[in-house]
Amino acid sequence: MPADILTIALVTEVFHGEGRDERLRALLVEARSFGAELAVLPELPLDPWFPCSRETRDTDAEPPEGPRHRALAAAAAAAGVAMLGSAVVRDPATGRRHHTALLFSRDGRLLGSHRKAHVPHEEGYWEADHYEPGDEPPAVIAGLDMPVGIQLCSDVQRPAGTNTLAALGAEAVLCPRCTPEVSYPRWRLVLQANAVTSAAYVISVNRPRPEGGVPIGGPSLAIAPDGAVLVETTDPLAVVSLDRSVVRRAHLDYPGYLPVRAALYATGWRRVGRET
Repeated sequence: MPADILTIALVTEVFHGEGRDERLRALLVEARSFGAELAVLPELPLDPWFPCSRETRDTDAEPPEGPRHRALAAAAAAAGVAMLGSAVVRDPATGRRHHTALLFSRDGRLLGSHRKAHVPHEEGYWEADHYEPGDEPPAVIAGLDMPVGIQLCSDVQRPAGTNTLAALGAEAVLCPRCTPEVSYPRWRLVLQANAVTSAAYVISVNRPRPEGGVPIGGPSLAIAPDGAVLVETTDPLAVVSLDRSVVRRAHLDYPGYLPVRAALYATGWRRVGRET
């Protein structure tokens, strides 16, 4: 593909249990056969949805470069496709657990990561029992044909993260998620608004089906910088091509050309910090 085009596979599937690695690699190979250069997986794609329960287990987390990290890296390298997955990673210095997105190159190198910053705590989504919020702001990741940023599920419900990534130069924001089907219209609305206000593509991939009594479901989707929905599907695999010229054009149109005014809003957020 031309250097200004990034073709992404939305992989609406999870991979745990017997034959996990083989099933993941097969789907990645299929994605590559359709021209995909990057595959985006849902939240915690190598695990059952264990936040359905408040019970915590040591085996649900791993050290840096642990077995899930290695399995994702190996699958990307075997298929020759860059890939975004995630795992719960235990910080060796503090012992704290974080839900961590991991972006691998097509040869299995780690290009960048992101710790989930906004952690839900409610029936079916007892995530705060399993991992803590990250405390680093999101960063733009290079190494693909388009600079990208990562948000994990509930992170997009605080759109400052997406807007910050776009202001720093991200042209696509990738958002693995695990959300219930009944709330999908609201997620769709928020993701479209994030794309429009940040003048960037937004790609969000959901877990595919109910697990552990939790009614997980609803489409994965790809949204253009003008808010147009390019892909909306529950199929295990869908492919979409993103064009950097579309992002450049969006920054010239309204509201993309409006100034970011970072210092202005930083002052406001400092006031919020003093009052909370």
